[in-house]
Amino acid sequence: MERRTFLNWVGVGMLGSFLPVAIAACQSNAGNNATAEEEAIEIDTSIREDGFQALGTVEQLERDGKILDKKNAPEPVMVFRHPETNELVALNPMCTHQGCTVQLNLETKELNCSCHGSKFAFDGKVTNPPATENLDIFEVKQKGNLLLVKVG
Repeated sequence: MERRTFLNWVGVGMLGSFLPVAIAACQSNAGNNATAEEEAIEIDTSIREDGFQALGTVEQLERDGKILDKKNAPEPVMVFRHPETNELVALNPMCTHQGCTVQLNLETKELNCSCHGSKFAFDGKVTNPPATENLDIFEVKQKGNLLLVKVG
């Protein structure tokens, strides 16, 4: 075997052994998050007569700092406690610019969109463009251990 052919095969072998690592590194953890979401929410999420539905528990909120529900409610919902007033806040976490999910930042007291830099106050109002429309705010209340949200 010629040296050039040998080195080509070694290169192909190295590339083949590295490929699974590269593919695994590019995959999201969505599967793991879905499992955690399924385990975390073992409550009746059906819409009640008063229009509210349970989307999480007080324990979940205290443990995780927020509840993000994208599958049980008619539209995505994020629930968290306002750091100054300790009041519950429920809003649609999808940025009104291009639909990316905003991230809760309790230190700066704002919601940040990592896609294009939009920022929102905890009342859903735009504080930094490019988004021009406010986030939808929902009614939220605590009943016992459940956090109930009225979407729509």
